[in-house]
Amino acid sequence: MNPPADTSGKVALVVGGGRGIAGATARALADDGYKIAAMSPSGSAMELAQSLGGVGAVGSNRSVADLQSITDLALETYGRIDVVVNSAGHAARKPVLEISDDEWLEGYEMYLMNVIRMARIATPHLLAAGGGSIVNVSTSSPFEPNPNYPVSGTFRAALGSFTKLYSDEYGPSGIRMNNVLPGFTKEDPGTVPAEWTTRIPLRRAASSTEVARVIRFLASEESSYITGQNIRVDGGSSRSV
Repeated sequence: MNPPADTSGKVALVVGGGRGIAGATARALADDGYKIAAMSPSGSAMELAQSLGGVGAVGSNRSVADLQSITDLALETYGRIDVVVNSAGHAARKPVLEISDDEWLEGYEMYLMNVIRMARIATPHLLAAGGGSIVNVSTSSPFEPNPNYPVSGTFRAALGSFTKLYSDEYGPSGIRMNNVLPGFTKEDPGTVPAEWTTRIPLRRAASSTEVARVIRFLASEESSYITGQNIRVDGGSSRSV
């Protein structure tokens, strides 16, 4: 078995939060030696990044200027980018025809254009680094639509197609893109009542840390032959083969 790749000089840019899956991912990557740059609207990502010895900013994944700003901060501080993690939560839990145009457009910006814009900004720097990995936190419902998450599921299904197209284009240059599809996830799964998990074969929710481990794997050279994929981390709840 080959020794693990040295990540001590590598830089991970995490967009999406200092708590939940994004926060757990920043901690997992920092534990592996990545330098962290992180951004979220609340400031929690900036606080977490700084506590991990990294840098951060306050900003939205719907703003091109904010995405450019955190990228510039990472480059000014560390001189390179090797990994990008894009994360966003759910919104608009309504019957499908009760969702307004503005809510659909907000979802388009939050769940699809966030990744496209970040890819446009970061890809030249991944090319300069000789390759890299982009990991997008999706949801378990794009290909088995869940009425509880209509906006998220719709645009993350489109994200699956974009990920294939991006992987075709940039795979020859050593840049990989994959999506992680988490199921029912909590910071502390032990707080979830048992009756809420009866449809999950593992009979429990995932912890944010469990999902973060998969993201860390996809960011690393251990997954060097995996690209363009939608990796389910849902305890077996998806039924399609």
